[in-house]
Amino acid sequence: MAAAKVRDELRVRPGDRGCLSAKPRKIPIGPKSKSAAKADLVEVGKRLATLQEALFAQGVGGRDPRRVLLVLQGMDTSGKGGTIGHVCGLVDPQGLHIASFKKPTEEESTHDFLWRIRKQVPGPGMIGVFDRSHYEDVLIARVESLVSEEQWRSRYAVINTFEAELAAEGVALVKCMLHISREKQRERLLRRLTTPEKQWKYNPADLRARAKWDDYQAAYTDALASCSTDVAPWYVVPADRKWYRNWAIAHLLLETLEEMAPRPPKPDYDVKAEIAALKAST
Repeated sequence: MAAAKVRDELRVRPGDRGCLSAKPRKIPIGPKSKSAAKADLVEVGKRLATLQEALFAQGVGGRDPRRVLLVLQGMDTSGKGGTIGHVCGLVDPQGLHIASFKKPTEEESTHDFLWRIRKQVPGPGMIGVFDRSHYEDVLIARVESLVSEEQWRSRYAVINTFEAELAAEGVALVKCMLHISREKQRERLLRRLTTPEKQWKYNPADLRARAKWDDYQAAYTDALASCSTDVAPWYVVPADRKWYRNWAIAHLLLETLEEMAPRPPKPDYDVKAEIAALKAST
């Protein structure tokens, strides 16, 4: 399989308002079974770990400014947390920076909407993960009428400028919309409510958001169509099948890192002399 095909298949083209028309259970590319995906992830995990170590090594001491930012967006139960556990768990946690964006705090609300986002951008050599992101400010803010239409519409251009700046600074953005069906969300919410050890994950607000499903789908469509650019494309990941969601995002990360082709820096000391000294030591 050509590595770039996963990105090509899932990528949202600029202005594509049909980006969410694909079925959330569709398997556009890759393995057709859970067992095949699981087997493939073993090899993918090894390759990801090697590339991440090289990326991290490049960033140590400011040798290379490049890093990766994985943005995860999706309706409740689409699997943002699960993705972090299953995909990001394949690499060394010391090279990860994970940030989750909830309702803005009182302090955050006194600043522009990107203020708290900028503080969490990963440093050189890191893989950053955003569990929700600056896109909440054109999704929730829009559907819940937290700001005027003029405000949330103007934010598309602000976001595109911000992401272009990140790309220019060496940030490779991988923005994934976890596309879940309304039926699958209902199934997962019911499972949370009927499983005692999972009830802590349920929030009555989830049901209120679910009642505005069509409004959120329209908001996502506009955000993806308006903010999928050459330097910061969006990918729509079918998320009804957890195993496929994990496989697809792991491959998106792998393709990104393979394109970056990080290499550990050469040592700034005499390797042979150090070996000789070590062997001579007691």
